[in-house]
Amino acid sequence: MAAADGAEEPGMEAEELAPGCGGGDGSAAAARSPQDPETVSNGGEEEGEKEQVELKVIWNKNKYDVKFCLDGTGAELKQKIHSLTGLPPAMQKVMFKGLLPEEKTLREIKVTNGAKIMVVGSTINDVLAVNTPKEAAQQEVKAEENKKEPLCRQKQHRKVLDKGKPDDVMPSVKGVQERLPTVPLSGMYNKSGGKVRLTFKLEQDQLWIGTKERTEKLPMGSIKNVVSEPIEGHEDYHMMAFQLGPTEASYYWVYWVPTQYVDAIKDTVLGKWQYF
Repeated sequence: MAAADGAEEPGMEAEELAPGCGGGDGSAAAARSPQDPETVSNGGEEEGEKEQVELKVIWNKNKYDVKFCLDGTGAELKQKIHSLTGLPPAMQKVMFKGLLPEEKTLREIKVTNGAKIMVVGSTINDVLAVNTPKEAAQQEVKAEENKKEPLCRQKQHRKVLDKGKPDDVMPSVKGVQERLPTVPLSGMYNKSGGKVRLTFKLEQDQLWIGTKERTEKLPMGSIKNVVSEPIEGHEDYHMMAFQLGPTEASYYWVYWVPTQYVDAIKDTVLGKWQYF
């Protein structure tokens, strides 16, 4: 692995993908100069001229300078990250303005030079150790939900829902799943009936819950579970709870979450590997 020019930050490493972005190690190509006759062949220059973008990949306090093909897909970038970090692609949560779509190219999602790519992930043993209590908590929540009446009919929630839909809540799109917006989700209510906004700070792997009085900055790894339920009569909005401790008493409730962002919120907070 070649060292980056100049002084490096602790943990900073430099990596370069082969110009073809086809998944090779690129060692032979990197050893040749542009003037080397071996690199010149009829019809062979098109691949070498593919446009590249310089990225800063950040994982577990380590930083990597990476050159990657702008027309490479998210899935291909995950393979590159695997070669850097040892994290299998299925265990990676890769974020650039939300979860990185595997099927789209970096050009399509408008990645530019110097972009920061945040990677969250653990070894399989770490994930299994964490998943066991989280899966148990999810099963307990589902069992309790089956015993109870719908959440939106319960007294503690009705007093908030009876206030009606906030005038400044973000628009909803039923039947569609969207990535998280680049701006905070705002205009919603908390359990006290006060306005609340959710800001997803992906580079810090934090969820910021902001009210008029203060902003709570929560590491996403500290959130044990996320539950949600459509609001009766307004199924294009959900009520959602973030479990901050071991019991239901630790739920932080948010009301009038647009339905198109529900899955993206769960994926971002819990990570996709929670579902298999």
